[in-house]
This record gives sequence, C-alpha cells and structure tokens, in this order.
Amino acid sequence: MLIWPATRFVAGESREEALAVARELNEEGVLVSLDLLGENVTDRDRAAGFRDAYVELVGGIGAAGVDANISIKLSMLGLDIEQALARDHVITILQAAAEHDTWVRIDMEGSPYTQMTLEVFHEVFEEHPNVGVVIQSMLRRSRDDVERLIDVGARVRLVKGAYKEPAPLAFQEKERVNEEFDRLAERLLDDGVSPAIATHDQDRIDHALRYVTDRGIPADRFEFQFLYGMRRKTRRSLVERGYRMRVYVPFGEEWLPYFTRRLRERRENVLFVLKTLTRR
Repeated sequence: MLIWPATRFVAGESREEALAVARELNEEGVLVSLDLLGENVTDRDRAAGFRDAYVELVGGIGAAGVDANISIKLSMLGLDIEQALARDHVITILQAAAEHDTWVRIDMEGSPYTQMTLEVFHEVFEEHPNVGVVIQSMLRRSRDDVERLIDVGARVRLVKGAYKEPAPLAFQEKERVNEEFDRLAERLLDDGVSPAIATHDQDRIDHALRYVTDRGIPADRFEFQFLYGMRRKTRRSLVERGYRMRVYVPFGEEWLPYFTRRLRERRENVLFVLKTLTRR
C-alpha cells in the first residue's frame, strides 16, 4: 500500500489514478510522461506481464484523451534475463504506442545497463521512430553517446543521474556533473531533436534559458521536465512564460525503490517527509 508521504512523488498504485493526475496536469498546460514502476525483473512471465501492462497503459492514454507519453525501464522488461527478450517487449510496446499516436521514452538505469540500453534503443529506433532515450550527465561516456544520438536524430532526455556510480565511470564532483549537464544541454539545444532538459536545479534551468535566448532557439524546439511533486511554482512559471513543460508521473505498486531514490537525491525531500510525519 502506498504510504502517505510517498504520495508527494508517486501518483498512486493504479493506472486510473495516474491518468487522473495526467488529466489535471494537462489542464495546467503541462505535458506528461507516465511511468509504471518496477525494475530488475528476473522472471519471464513477470516481464511479459509488465509488457502487457504498458500496452494497456497506452490504450488507456488514448481512451482518456490525455496528452502523455510513457517511460519504460528495460530491466523491468527482462533485460536481466536476456537483451533480446527486453528488445522484443519494447517493440511490442512501441507498436501499440504508434497505434495510439503516442511515443515511448526508454529510461536510463545504473551504469551496468547503460551499454545494453543504448544498444536496444538504437536497434529498435531504426524501425520505430516513436522512441526516445535518457542520458545522464554524470557518466564520462555521455558526450560520445549524445553525439551519436544527435547524428541519428533521436529524442534525448538529459538528466544528471540518480545512481551512485564508481569514479572510473562517472564524475564524482557536483560541479563537474553540472558543467557536463550544461555542455550536453547546449549540444542538444543546438542540434538535437526535441530535447528534454530534465532538472530541478535552478542554475541549470537558468543556464538553458539564457542559452536559448542568446541563440534565438524557439520555445517549441525543446521542453523542460520535472518529476511529479517537485518545484510546482517553478513549473507553473515556466508554462506561463510559454515554455513546454512535461512532468514525469510514476505510479504502481512497486514504488518503494523510486521513493527511496528521491529521498537520497535531495535534502529538501527528506525534510518534507519528516515535516509531514511530525504533523500527523
């Protein structure tokens, strides 16, 4: 059962709850990416079950008439079992999404999955262009990955990264991660296809705003993305200023790992939970 503090960051456990939240956000002028929570599936039947749940979700999006895409994790679809299995499940989801005129974002997980995730993405993208992927600025390899994704015309969601990674693979200093984020954001804003600048860091947001203003990049060429429950006033302000905003809306019964990552990421998230618990 979803505990009360987690409702700040998780829309609910059911598809109906998530679609209701999506509709409310749409009414605010906000686009949505729906994410059914779950990861590290090692049973073929469970992986197939999540595939089917995502097919039902894109059907639900179409029936509800909400403006939303979906986000998926490959480890949820059997990547730990076999890469080809996850790829085949992704193709099934992409075919269903195309039927409902929506598209899919493949989330990026920890570094053990980075290469496999990008291999699956590039393989399916050749035949199914209604798919995008996520890149983490903390990883040392991301500059090269972004250049290849720009070359093929892929839609990239740029994030800093939520996983603890070893120094040989990832920058450890906060300042360097921020520098890489700004650099990659600039490349995507210059030459990327509908890039998503996904950060709650006001300095990173301001950097992107200055860059697009200086370069004369139209507001409809990119979008900002926030996580559900984060920076609501800033979200509204950006929409009022004419920028595209998409909110990543997670839901599902397997919400605990996601909720835990949100607490690890930001001190203010922990303070929010402690404050709400003491009020009850």
